[in-house]
Amino acid sequence: MTESNKPKLKILLVEDDLFLAGMYVTKLNLENFEVEHAEDGEKGLSLAKNSHPDVVLLDIVLPKMSGFDVLKNLKGDPATKDIPVILLTNLGQRDDVQKGLDLGAVDYLIKAHFMPSEVVKKIKGLIGKE
Repeated sequence: MTESNKPKLKILLVEDDLFLAGMYVTKLNLENFEVEHAEDGEKGLSLAKNSHPDVVLLDIVLPKMSGFDVLKNLKGDPATKDIPVILLTNLGQRDDVQKGLDLGAVDYLIKAHFMPSEVVKKIKGLIGKE
């Protein structure tokens, strides 16, 4: 298959900051990913279960359901437990980082420390495209 007719990798972005979400959606689309966006935890969990993305970018502080609860649900469900989840958040306390990794996140990125291009590089590294 050539690069142009390969199916696009699907990213689910669960982020309630609409400005930030727009920035990430634009960047990910430019990198040839298919992107779905949810602005709260409940919608994010529902989309993950229904669309089975290749990677979930998940904020922790979200309306309706926290990112930690979304992560617990995803990892507790046989249908979604193998979807890699990268936590992308402003919570940088060691306890939060440890909790996220203990719950099954493959990486924990603090928004203030990573540019969107660096997040894309992490995703590509995770899925073996970098």
